[in-house]
Amino acid sequence: MASRHDLATDGFSRLMQSRFVRDLPLVIVGCAIGALAIDMFMVPNGLAAGGMTGLATIIAELGRRAGVELPIGLQTIVMNAVLMVWVARTGGVRYVVQTVTGFVLFGIFADLFAPFVVPLHDTDLMLPALWGGILSGIGFGLVFRAGVSTGGSDTIAQIIARKTGLPVGSTVMVIDCLICAASAPVFSVENALYAALSMVLLGYVVDLVVDGGPKQRAAFIISRAPDAIAHDILYGMERGCTRLSARGEWTGEERPMLFVIVDRREVPIIKTIVASHDKDAIVVISDVAETLGEGFKELRAGE
Repeated sequence: MASRHDLATDGFSRLMQSRFVRDLPLVIVGCAIGALAIDMFMVPNGLAAGGMTGLATIIAELGRRAGVELPIGLQTIVMNAVLMVWVARTGGVRYVVQTVTGFVLFGIFADLFAPFVVPLHDTDLMLPALWGGILSGIGFGLVFRAGVSTGGSDTIAQIIARKTGLPVGSTVMVIDCLICAASAPVFSVENALYAALSMVLLGYVVDLVVDGGPKQRAAFIISRAPDAIAHDILYGMERGCTRLSARGEWTGEERPMLFVIVDRREVPIIKTIVASHDKDAIVVISDVAETLGEGFKELRAGE
């Protein structure tokens, strides 16, 4: 039986040969654009548009009032590093490396650009809220398109979902809204409302950049290791999974097929889980216009 060290080494070797390495320049550009948007539009205007960056913006302002400088980027790196301890087992080596790469690059760029960027402030909040949301959406969209995460609300949502069974996508929205609301006493109610506007715009642009499709995805998985994959989906992601019977028409071989509905943000985790158990598996990801029934939106006649 292979040791844990051997498995980790094998996982890292596969990662180095994966799409992640090929798309690393895209991740770097995306993180740089996102950091530029934060430094130029969001932080100087007190717009805490959710996520670890929003929370770091609030903490930085409180520290500034106390005479302490707390860099935004460094804060996000530390927060995400702590959160990763809780979710590292969900996606294995590849997921950890991808997520750590995302939030470390973003944090470095955020602190690197801050002294040199000419911020847009002392103006109506509408302009920085709009452009902050658009540019952040473009940057994070490029990162997500490469299958990488920047941590933040997504990581917190995964922890909560694993404990409670709540949907990851809805949990992310609630967390971001709470962070926006928490910024009101620190900055103002007006700032919080503009931050919420920027947050909604950011999410919309991210969806457009990634693929313009709906937020939910259906994953069809044909693999020689269905039991291990299904176990990680059920108990690692806390997602329901259905096993179907499939037969290859050319080979005549019977093989089970797994079917699961996931949030768009969870697609990289699904890919990571499958790749860790069977690199020759077939995975089909398709858009889902609407999901009704148990565990999803209530099914009502005539609607």
